[in-house]
Amino acid sequence: MTALDAFGMIVADMAETLAFYRLLGLDIPDGLDSEQHVDLDVGGGVRFMLDTEELIHTFEESWVPPTQRGRVGLAVRCADPTEVNGIFARVMAAGHSAHLEPFDAFWGQRYASVIDPNGVIVDLYSELDAA
Repeated sequence: MTALDAFGMIVADMAETLAFYRLLGLDIPDGLDSEQHVDLDVGGGVRFMLDTEELIHTFEESWVPPTQRGRVGLAVRCADPTEVNGIFARVMAAGHSAHLEPFDAFWGQRYASVIDPNGVIVDLYSELDAA
C-alpha cells in the first residue's frame, strides 16, 4: 500500500526559506540554515522536505527554477482570525510580499495569502467562528 507522506520544495536560499517558515510558526530547529537538505516533521505523519538548488544540480545538471508561481500552494491553519492577522503582519514586517490581504471569506474563514522567498503562495486561514 502506498501513502503520500511528504511534500518537497526546491529553494534558492535555505536560510531565508527557513526564516520565512519560522515566521509562520513552524517549529524548525536551529542549526539547519546552511544545510542543503532539510526534512521537517510537520505533524500527522507528514514531512516537509526542502532541498537547495545546488543540491538538485548535483544530480540533475539541466534543472532550472520555474519562472511562474501558482502550481503548488501551501496552507497554514491558524487558531483564530486574530492569529491570521498577526502572522500576516509579522510576515509583512519582515519584508515579504502579500498575495491576498486578510479578509473574511464567504466560505466562513478569515483568509490571507503571503508569498515565500521562492514564490510559493502560502495561505493563512482560520474558521471565523473561532473568534
